[in-house]
Amino acid sequence: MEFFVSFGAELQQERLKRDVSLETIAESTKVAPRYLRALEEDAYAKLPGGVFNRGIVRSYCRFLGLGEEEWLQRFQAFARSEGEEDWTEFAQNVKRNRERIESRNRLRWLGVAAMVLVLAIVIAVALQLFFGVNLHLPFLHKPGGHAAAVASPARAPLNG
Repeated sequence: MEFFVSFGAELQQERLKRDVSLETIAESTKVAPRYLRALEEDAYAKLPGGVFNRGIVRSYCRFLGLGEEEWLQRFQAFARSEGEEDWTEFAQNVKRNRERIESRNRLRWLGVAAMVLVLAIVIAVALQLFFGVNLHLPFLHKPGGHAAAVASPARAPLNG
């Protein structure tokens, strides 16, 4: 019968073989003892997550002289089997969501610009129609309006 040992328990065994305390590793690696303890207890929810977890495993293994890449792969496999998210997949999902949000934001800003343009036209028309303000906007002038003014006879100044 084969006895299964968890990732954290294996790390702890390696540490104990070398007669090293968690506090010694914490002092040297600058990793909080609570994170090292959580790693040895396979309590991944107590770890900071993502790349920080990888950094903790890497520092721990480097201090004990263990093969970092091999132990990182083992950690990732064990963490995934224990329900720890695959952070690469998580990052890809975040990127996809950001792209969708950016696309929607572009459409929103285009809509806002169109509404501002329509509002400016409505205000310009209202100013000209109701208040007689001439803004000299070509789309607000009646066709032939200038021609009629030019064709009317000019008045001679009155000399008195």
